[in-house]
Amino acid sequence: MSEKPTNFIRNIIDEDLSSGRHDSIITRFPPEPNGYLHIGHAKSICLNFGTASDYDGYCNLRFDDTNPSEEDIEFVNAIKNDVEWLGFSWNKEAKFTSNYFDVFYECALELIRKELAYVCFLNAEQMREFRGTLRVPGKNSPFRNSTADENLKLFEKMKSGEFKEGECVLRAKIDMSSSFMCMRDPTLYRIRFESHHQTRDEWCIYPMYDFAHCIGDAIEGVTHSICTLEFQDNRRIYDWTLENLDSFNKSNRPHQYEFSRLNLEYATTSKRKLKLLVENNYVSGWDDPRMPTISGLRKRGYTPASIRDFSERVGVSKVNSLTDISMLESSIRDDLNTNAPRSMAVINAIKLVIENYPEDKIELLKAPNHPQNKEMGNREIYFSREIYIDKADFKEIAPNNKFKRLAIGKEVRLRNAYIIKATRIEKDMEDNIKTIFCKYDSDTLGKNPADGRKVKGVIHFVESSNAIPATFKIYDRLFNNANPSKFEDMSTIINPNSLIIKHGFVEPNLKDAEIQKAYQFEREGYFCRDSEDKNLVFNKTVGLRDTWNQ
Repeated sequence: MSEKPTNFIRNIIDEDLSSGRHDSIITRFPPEPNGYLHIGHAKSICLNFGTASDYDGYCNLRFDDTNPSEEDIEFVNAIKNDVEWLGFSWNKEAKFTSNYFDVFYECALELIRKELAYVCFLNAEQMREFRGTLRVPGKNSPFRNSTADENLKLFEKMKSGEFKEGECVLRAKIDMSSSFMCMRDPTLYRIRFESHHQTRDEWCIYPMYDFAHCIGDAIEGVTHSICTLEFQDNRRIYDWTLENLDSFNKSNRPHQYEFSRLNLEYATTSKRKLKLLVENNYVSGWDDPRMPTISGLRKRGYTPASIRDFSERVGVSKVNSLTDISMLESSIRDDLNTNAPRSMAVINAIKLVIENYPEDKIELLKAPNHPQNKEMGNREIYFSREIYIDKADFKEIAPNNKFKRLAIGKEVRLRNAYIIKATRIEKDMEDNIKTIFCKYDSDTLGKNPADGRKVKGVIHFVESSNAIPATFKIYDRLFNNANPSKFEDMSTIINPNSLIIKHGFVEPNLKDAEIQKAYQFEREGYFCRDSEDKNLVFNKTVGLRDTWNQ
């Protein structure tokens, strides 16, 4: 087993193995296919699949497909793709909770025969009234004391489609005075006349998650059912269900353990709210690079290694907290700083003419693909009389002595090329700078000036005649508030500058840039080529440093 930071779940597993309670480890990842996975799911994926792998066990991918009105095969395929992209594989074929519908039905019959479940005809409003509050105990349903034979017949009618949706449900008979609301005769089955993406129209009754989940774990021999803290109280239903079914080995049944879910600054991990962002066109889709979905992060240029590293940095605890988004950005910076080749792109271009450079000459220079990794080799870049630089790298008059970029009368080095000095400018009719004119020192290619003068500033450039036009999508936080989940209407805190589109130029070697391959555009940040646009479009993954709080 590889060395990993310990946590309370690993401590439990170590104890279970050493005591002989279990001789192998089986976990599961049970997403509902009603949307795309987000960064919170990524943490759960890394925990469940990673932990099982570290203990030479395995993890099942099991789709919680018990609500056909919200689910779609599109989401099933997207979830599979995300798990595989993160670097994990599940045990054998992916499983579906619907695979066990026959077993759930038999388990429900068993509870009815034991007079531990009953068919209830209270409507939704009455159900809320009878349920009570945190301070007031609930009241027993008038249908609670019907006989097992009566309930068996009614449940069969539910299965046969003889009742309307919402007319009745099957409830567990537990304790309407329990201090835990989830134990006040929770619903086990409800009626849904919806075609299911796996079972089609075979069933019109569907089990609730709390009933199906624990039985699915038991069927699959899951040893450690790891979920987030919002299911902590529901562990009582998990245990109650398995303890009252004779079908499963009570001495070796699965147990549920809860950890804190991931809450990320400037993002929401509420699938319902993410769906609203998509449906209301605040974003272009589930894979919009501003979304905290795995597919959105992938399109933005995040790597599987960076997300796995982030999940490990966050750690596993039982305390809910809001994670600083800079931690996620630090993980991708660390990864790309090591692995991304360097290139040059001018995003806000302005033309620069080197007046003492030969008009008909184009020079090929060498530039390292990575300054710290010689194995990445070199690339050829063009240099000529006319180049593009970034508008932000020039001021007509230097604002102060600390200004290290180009200004009239001031020298800078062009990255991987010569030292230049600005001499004059040309403006348009609206007094905007149109062209910068410079002179270069021909004896400074790859070396310092012979007279010993110091030139500290370095700016990047792209040679104009071979420059390739490109579009740059500059992404930022989708929300202006660090904790958007506390807002029901998140449209009020949408960051209007979360996407800015700019048009500039890149080196010619990026003409056929690989889709989603990461590049460090020197002095600009990390970018990847967009996976959908046929044109040359680059998505900004992250800046070279965190500037959000500066």
